Amino acid sequence: MNYSAIKYCDIANGTGVRTVLFVSGCRNRCVGCFQPETWSFDNGEVFDETVEAAIIKSLEPAYIEGLTLLGGDPFEEENQKVLLPFLRKVRKAFPRKTIWAYTGYILETDLMQEGRKHTEDTDEMLEYIDVLVDGPFIEAQKNISLKFRGSENQRVIDMNQYRKMGEIVTIF
Repeated sequence: MNYSAIKYCDIANGTGVRTVLFVSGCRNRCVGCFQPETWSFDNGEVFDETVEAAIIKSLEPAYIEGLTLLGGDPFEEENQKVLLPFLRKVRKAFPRKTIWAYTGYILETDLMQEGRKHTEDTDEMLEYIDVLVDGPFIEAQKNISLKFRGSENQRVIDMNQYRKMGEIVTIF
């Protein structure tokens, strides 16, 4: 897997101060996407153990609330395979830090069993995610006043509540 960028001390992609990993590769190719350079799976640099270690190190300060994954799309099959072992490490090292993920896919239809992006890694990957922002960016529904999302159709889902209650609970 390649990554397009890493932002340290980011305050735009989730609550608090976060480390943000922009993965490469997205088949959604939403019209009006703010990161079209991340569509190519070949964009950027290789995500390797050195990069993983740097991100994990960046999460150590108490003022860092957590990690955010976006891109590209973390739920492309190729990206899930690489991100799952990384998320295991992050969760083990920082059980109280939050993990956010942005995806252009929809939780109930694309990421669940029988969904078009469900793989052998998806269920466990979703277990590590505290907040999932799902849905494609739709330019006709763009709204710059929304918190942590770009278009009205996108949802900010509390995954801990989803796992507990079995129903979608949105925040913001």
